[in-house]
Amino acid sequence: MRRPIGAVGAVTGDPAETVRRWLRTLGDITPPPAPARVAGCPFLDWAASGAMELTGEADGPPVLSPAPMTALLRESVAALAHMAGPFPVDPVLVLGGRAGAMNLTRRGRTSVGGATRLLRASDGWCAVTLSRPDDLELVPAMLGRADLTDPWQELTRAVRGAKANEFADHIRMFGVPAAALPPEPPSVDVPWRVSTIAAPDGDARRLDGVLVVDLSSLWAGPLCARLLGLAGARVVKVESTRRPDGARTGNRRFYDWLHAGHESVAVDFTLPEGRSALADLVRAADVVIEASRPRALAQLGLTPERLDHRAGKVWVSITGYGRGHPDRVAFGDDAAVAGGLVGRSADGEPVFCADAVADPLTGVVAALGALGALACGGGQLIDVSMRNVAAAFATAPRVDHGPHPVRRAPGGSVVECPALGRMQEVLPPRAPVAERAAPAMGADTARILSRVAELRGRSAPR
Repeated sequence: MRRPIGAVGAVTGDPAETVRRWLRTLGDITPPPAPARVAGCPFLDWAASGAMELTGEADGPPVLSPAPMTALLRESVAALAHMAGPFPVDPVLVLGGRAGAMNLTRRGRTSVGGATRLLRASDGWCAVTLSRPDDLELVPAMLGRADLTDPWQELTRAVRGAKANEFADHIRMFGVPAAALPPEPPSVDVPWRVSTIAAPDGDARRLDGVLVVDLSSLWAGPLCARLLGLAGARVVKVESTRRPDGARTGNRRFYDWLHAGHESVAVDFTLPEGRSALADLVRAADVVIEASRPRALAQLGLTPERLDHRAGKVWVSITGYGRGHPDRVAFGDDAAVAGGLVGRSADGEPVFCADAVADPLTGVVAALGALGALACGGGQLIDVSMRNVAAAFATAPRVDHGPHPVRRAPGGSVVECPALGRMQEVLPPRAPVAERAAPAMGADTARILSRVAELRGRSAPR
């Protein structure tokens, strides 16, 4: 039976211990100290983060987090700070940054960004994402009809007579992201899988001077790179001149926030000289971040399990469902649904949780995995699944604060925490502030490629 949001529940663990358990899978690592107990409430944090304002029906009140995820998010960022030093990031604000920059608001069973919808099936709910022009063009083939007028209306009709899992499987056959909402969030002990790709480097490394080569795009991977950059790493973003990061054409304020202070290399991956430059940068990197299908990397000769890595290399691979499911594509909203991370409106129906919430959560978790691996000497592939990250936060350790009423107030809503005797206004998401503009695509290509041999020969400071 589903527990009411914000209601009394058995305490299944401690968020700090959950993070320590994750880190222990990376090796012999000094865990973050047990935090001093400070009177706080993850549901009040949720109200203050901007994420609650993004969760709920468009014409209804905002709804509470489906789990006390902000407590687990705070402990994840605290562990980053423990390993890397002072960390200038307010963890809960990463949840609403994109929506704040783009002035987005909640839309119930349509995602905040508009590309994903929750559709009612005969036995539950199914999320489908049509974010690319090709996705919309594939709908007639999905439904076996050419006479379609509105793709979303036709999908809504078609799914009503189908089972959610079967419909999602059918949609995924066309390379389109889709996920059935599970009756309960899947049980996930650790949000990543770890494998050895090289010998460890011996001692734990400082992050100052570590070279991060970021091959990812959009949100989760670049957020991981941003966090490592804030902690002292040198970040080089590498893009294909033929297929640059699609986020470049999106909201500039958010893009600048993710990529300020990084360097930019752009090469043509279809040309031998472009693939050679890419391979040189990957060999030079201390940390590689990518969010590609394994097959796409293999076509570039970059299968991490088959490369000859130098000692201590850390490879962070972000995919929708893990490298064991190479053909399953996901974006932040449908991955969250797959992990059971949804809000519930007053009538118990599912609504999207915040804005593509699996993206920022995965970015934080991926950075935690990368730093933890470096602290253990590296030599590891960290396989981060967005669905598993969402499930881990959907099953975050419960708190015993009792119910948290959400009440109307002049100009909005407030959340009450009777256990602490406190209230919190539900705040709108805040736009992030970039320290500077992100570099133009390829702005540093010539300089970095002329020094790639030097980069490959150097080792990070200890």
